[in-house]
Amino acid sequence: QKQGHSLVLFNRTRAKAEPLLGPCGTFSDSPAKLAEQVDVLFTMLANPDAVEQAALGPDGFLNHLRPDALWIDCSSVNPSFSKKMAAEAARRKVRFVDAPVTGSAPAAAEAKLVFWVGADPADLERIRSLLLCVGSKIVHTGGHGTGTSMKMVVNLLLGNAMAAFAEGMALGEGLGLSSKMLFDSLLGTPSVAPFLASKRQKIERGNYEAEFPLRWMQKDMHLATVSGYESGVAIPVANAVKELYRLAMREG
Repeated sequence: QKQGHSLVLFNRTRAKAEPLLGPCGTFSDSPAKLAEQVDVLFTMLANPDAVEQAALGPDGFLNHLRPDALWIDCSSVNPSFSKKMAAEAARRKVRFVDAPVTGSAPAAAEAKLVFWVGADPADLERIRSLLLCVGSKIVHTGGHGTGTSMKMVVNLLLGNAMAAFAEGMALGEGLGLSSKMLFDSLLGTPSVAPFLASKRQKIERGNYEAEFPLRWMQKDMHLATVSGYESGVAIPVANAVKELYRLAMREG
């Protein structure tokens, strides 16, 4: 709204949308009714099943968007699913863009998200100003499915790095090294991913509240392994980390 855009919102749990209502936007009763009011529709949902239900379910939006409307899916889904949704959109003369993001809630609030965009170049230009309302960087990766392909790679690296870092910290502390010594020594070295520096203060305070829920990281690792299977690429480390996260979920 700060950029002059009016918003129409839908969430399966209305209470989660309440902070954005009033001055920021109005609430629609269903995806279908929302689609009838907009020219550009964004989705950011938990998994492929949720996206498909919102788009093609009984109250789905895809049959209600105007011809030449734009659907931008920012969900973390596998590339083959994005290509499937692009085909469904094309059959209805709707333009499709896969534009998943890197960045958590604080980055979104500060308009510092990174968008990985798989789209026709002309479609990207139509929505560039909208993406910059919440993002600071836009990478055009190519055609449909390439944005989600890049997102799979990024999340695989993040998931693997976090698991390796946790294991290294556990070993160091088990050998008698303090967490301060480990952080002071490891951060900034080639063996540690830069994003892990942002975790230091929370870990040292004993605050393990997640900024990104474990179940979604495990889901993304699962989708990465599905993508590896579909493309014939062996990713044994990611498969092991995926199962490690599943065990962590079971342990609560």
